[in-house]
Amino acid sequence: MNGTKGDIYTKELIERILNEGCKDLNPRPKYSDGTPAHTLSVNHGMMTYDLTKGESPLITLRPIAIKSAIGELLWIYQDESNNLDLLAKKYNVTWWDEWDIGNRTIGSCYGETVKRHHLMKDLLEGIKNDPDGRRHIINMWQVEDFKENHGLKPCAYQTVWNVRHGNDGIDYLDMCLFQRSSDFLTAGCINQVQYLIFLYLVARHTGYTPGRFTWFYSNIQIYDRHIEQAKEMLKREPINCNPKIELNPNKTNFYDFTVDDITITDYPLKKIRTQNPQMKFDLGI
Repeated sequence: MNGTKGDIYTKELIERILNEGCKDLNPRPKYSDGTPAHTLSVNHGMMTYDLTKGESPLITLRPIAIKSAIGELLWIYQDESNNLDLLAKKYNVTWWDEWDIGNRTIGSCYGETVKRHHLMKDLLEGIKNDPDGRRHIINMWQVEDFKENHGLKPCAYQTVWNVRHGNDGIDYLDMCLFQRSSDFLTAGCINQVQYLIFLYLVARHTGYTPGRFTWFYSNIQIYDRHIEQAKEMLKREPINCNPKIELNPNKTNFYDFTVDDITITDYPLKKIRTQNPQMKFDLGI
């Protein structure tokens, strides 16, 4: 099979969900027309990528909005913001607008949590000052924050970071992402790519080489209105490529990077759009 490791994992997981998935009985989300947004889902799994071998979560089975994904990541961890106007004006991202709590924010979650609890600052200082420590964690599941006005509770809620002194003499930074819930067809690849880039940025800031990235999911779903798209993705042929993340070589400070400082090479987006065009997905809100 051609394509990326992400393509391989994606087809395997789609097949698992379609074959083994459990339909929920009383879903919280609804579609824009008010219909309950049922899902098929499976529990527990992981996808891991050895970056030193060129493995990537990027897929070629449909186009991925990479610039928008990077913008959302920076909005959360660099801007430490929950403001939807900033997200739209600075990064041209509007997909969070459905979760506006009425004041052009998504409430006390995501970037607001990072800012309130100094999560990003503590992570960078912790890795630099105690590289062999096993407590380098960002956890956005802050129950006290949920008692205030908030939007959707964080799905990709925790990262754990470890420095690894390789037998090859290179010091690597590894990271795993924990996700409690994933709308897989719309955001599964996007979330993985975001946090892969997050690993590259933190590794650059702290002076390490990006090593392994692992994504753990607790519950992963395909919405009932996405089942035909899932079947279509299984039929699609992936495109052979070897995506690589490249950062501006003149920047090292995490807070100095912009979307334009991050590029992905050997990812033939034009060919993907032609061969495996974008699909429409109704959102469960």
